[in-house]
Amino acid sequence: MLSFCQASLGGTAEAILQEGSTPCKLAVGVGPGCGGRVLLGGLCEMEETGPLGPCGRLEAEQEEHDIETPYGLLHVVIRGSPKGNRPAILTYHDVGLNHKLCFNTLFNLEDMQEITKHFVVCHVDAPGQQVGASQFPQGYQFPSMEQLATMLPSVVQHFGFKYVIGIGVGAGAYVLAKFALIFPDLVEGLVLMNIDPNGKGWIDWAATKLSGLTSTLPDTVLSHLFSQEELVNNTELVQSYRQQISSVVNQANLQLFWNMYNSRRDLDINRPGTVPNAKTLRCPVMLVVGDNAPAEDGVVECNSKLDPTTTTFLKMADSGGLPQVTQPGKLTEAFKYFLQGMGYMPSASMTRLARSRTASLTSASSVDGSRPQPCTHSDSSEGMGQVNHTMEVSC
Repeated sequence: MLSFCQASLGGTAEAILQEGSTPCKLAVGVGPGCGGRVLLGGLCEMEETGPLGPCGRLEAEQEEHDIETPYGLLHVVIRGSPKGNRPAILTYHDVGLNHKLCFNTLFNLEDMQEITKHFVVCHVDAPGQQVGASQFPQGYQFPSMEQLATMLPSVVQHFGFKYVIGIGVGAGAYVLAKFALIFPDLVEGLVLMNIDPNGKGWIDWAATKLSGLTSTLPDTVLSHLFSQEELVNNTELVQSYRQQISSVVNQANLQLFWNMYNSRRDLDINRPGTVPNAKTLRCPVMLVVGDNAPAEDGVVECNSKLDPTTTTFLKMADSGGLPQVTQPGKLTEAFKYFLQGMGYMPSASMTRLARSRTASLTSASSVDGSRPQPCTHSDSSEGMGQVNHTMEVSC
């Protein structure tokens, strides 16, 4: 069953699936539960396919590295090999997670292999957050959020990457945004999920301290990762992550990362033209958030501070706090179009959307617009223009 909805609002495309939605159920690290597809031109398509089961390829060949940086070692996992002059896809996970807990479901998705065969993937674990990490010694000073960002050029240089396309979630999204602000020539594009560009005020700081006194660290982190509805329902997914956070991530190291994230400063970005000498992200950006997710307000505010001509805002209904886990199929499809907007993968297979694209071409928000490519790093001239979109997707 297919359901469509399309609207154009003053140059902003908004698509909301109105009927025929199917709940998506999956376990950590397992493949998609639905076959929904998203078209960034303002059209949403959903095909009810039912559970697909585990992906055909659960673990790609990978290499683990410990990279020296100005602020200590970084654990990095490389999947695949560099593809000519193409950028690497560099990921950074949220607080409470590591690259496996945060990204395995997405990158083990069968549809994602169509993307990763064109790019080398570089998963970065924040200091001390990887599986089996040793506990930091007493008195260890965890790097600040800005210092975490300044550790990344060492990774880029170590592997000889010219530039990267970053995918970050929560704290990782903040780190990658900082990285792009400080080293704009190293970043070609960003996918930022659940980003909060605001620093913590005194009230927020006090609330965090109080929560730490009344809740365990895993439960405190869960309230950052998941929507209130998910926590109240105590879903199978929440239970799984509670167990994984408690057993896989070193709790002392996690506490240091959690404290530093909650001590962050404002990202200090403003939409061009709103203030003199405004600083903002110069590369194409796709913002992603689930409806009613804890970070929803922060992502909306971040969207208001970015250049609308190079920013895509994807709001996913029924995805909760971790859209890359609950809706990996839809996120993969959106990511494909994002990459095409930068000139990559012009012939990527999206057969179920091909029929729908014909209808969307008449919309002012079509992704085939004549606007020039926003970035010059791309090695293909067949990509599509990048415009601003707001979308709500239900699976």
